[in-house]
Amino acid sequence: MEYIDGYPDYMMDSIKKLEEKRQYNIDNDIKGMSMEDRQKVLGEYHPDYMEESKREVRVGIDKGTVMYNGITDLLEAKPVLDPKDIDLTQIDYDVDLLIIGGGGAGTVASLFAHESGIPADKILIITKLRHGDANSMMAQGGIQAADRPEDNPAIHYLDIYGGGHFTNKPELAKALALDAPKIIDWHVELGVMYDRHENGEFQELSGGGTSRNRMHSAKDYTGMELLRVIRDRAINLGIPALEFCPVIELLLDDRGVVSGGIAFNIETGEYHIIRAKGVILATGGSGRLHLENYPTSNHYGATGDGLVMAYHAGANLLDLDTIQIHPTGDAYPEAVVGILSTEKIRALGAKPLNKDGEQFVFPLEPRDVESASFIRECKTGKGLVTPTDMPGVWLDTPMIDIIHGPGTIEEKLAGEVRKFKRFGIDMVKHPILVYPTLHYQNGGVETTEKGETKLPGLFVAGEVSGGVHGKNRLMGNSLLDYNVFGRRAGIYAAEYVKTRTVGTLSLAHIDNYNKMLAEAGVVSKETAPMILPEYRGKETLARALDIL
Repeated sequence: MEYIDGYPDYMMDSIKKLEEKRQYNIDNDIKGMSMEDRQKVLGEYHPDYMEESKREVRVGIDKGTVMYNGITDLLEAKPVLDPKDIDLTQIDYDVDLLIIGGGGAGTVASLFAHESGIPADKILIITKLRHGDANSMMAQGGIQAADRPEDNPAIHYLDIYGGGHFTNKPELAKALALDAPKIIDWHVELGVMYDRHENGEFQELSGGGTSRNRMHSAKDYTGMELLRVIRDRAINLGIPALEFCPVIELLLDDRGVVSGGIAFNIETGEYHIIRAKGVILATGGSGRLHLENYPTSNHYGATGDGLVMAYHAGANLLDLDTIQIHPTGDAYPEAVVGILSTEKIRALGAKPLNKDGEQFVFPLEPRDVESASFIRECKTGKGLVTPTDMPGVWLDTPMIDIIHGPGTIEEKLAGEVRKFKRFGIDMVKHPILVYPTLHYQNGGVETTEKGETKLPGLFVAGEVSGGVHGKNRLMGNSLLDYNVFGRRAGIYAAEYVKTRTVGTLSLAHIDNYNKMLAEAGVVSKETAPMILPEYRGKETLARALDIL
């Protein structure tokens, strides 16, 4: 097989067809779908609508609720911690506020808890990997905020609510939209370098499913830029972060109030007992479960730990019968399969095309509709298949420079350009091949607009929480989510811990959970939380081959 500019010859033949039709495709837009057509493509091709992808949970507070198989597997696994191994009288850390997770949500929560009067040395961020190893760091496209004269939070709210198929908790969607402008103002005060026009105004693009241009960005490094500034602020304030120590179970006291956690030190193999007056759960999502065998854009530690710990303790979960598969995960070359190519590429004008160079979907449908359309194209024989049997469709990136002028791609999408150049592919010159990738956990632990959960003493923020986005999240609302609800959780948790006293620590809820598993006749060889994903073995290595 001959390779030309990084692509095998048969893929170059498809690119030539695309190039012949490029100007026509630029001049002629395909229309957005009707609601009826959206439901049809979702029902036929999106994994959320496939009965075999999910089942009822047999134990716990949400017994009988339908969730994705991989999530249900975790909830029905035996708790990884044996309470007999723990001496709860030996306290290693005694703090006012324990924050589980060192990504965006946890770090923002720490800043606002400190601003609300909790001393830095009475806050502890504890994280599975390094402080900042999170999906928050990897986010590319931008953050939504309605701060233009022709826009307002009410319109943003309607986009959020409609994009979530009207299943969001309304008060959470309202908080997300209302707080957005003040979050942008806060970022500017901290020193975030958002893209601006020469007159100083923010550059704001559209996103899939939105009715206004309100996406603020920092090239295609937005997540990295935000966390750079936010994390530096926490470090400069002296807020401690304990790294490589995943929390594996929550601690309750004898009154049933969440009062800390048990951490496992990956480097030493020791357990650490952390007593706290309040806990903020900010553990992120579950992309590394590879639900329905999809590749993933998620960081290595995204294994759904927070869902498991909260559920063991008695918190209820929402909307885990849905996942977000992002339409433009990389499909070629093999080394980057599943890594995200930001939605900003489509916002700048690149269109999805099939192997014959034909448009088949409006570029900025909501993510679930766009993804289902990509899957349909591949399953009906109109996509390409790579030398490693990965399906995909083209994203015609050279359109961007034709529309906006030479140099736009390299200026606005510097990270993407560098990523593909490593493999001899120039996205300024040639299109890129994409296929949906598991990107976001739509649901999670049910929360209020204050970040509270059903369990006293437990707050949540970020991707681990449920109710904000309903059954589908729109682009740019995840970075916003972790800022809005990280801020709220930090403020309200700080208020809570000021009057809290902790009783006798207990792990009785773990014994109770094991009893429930036995009574339900649930037998699993697995334990949970998973901590880190497994990538050894023939079955795992062949995962991508099962997509079609």
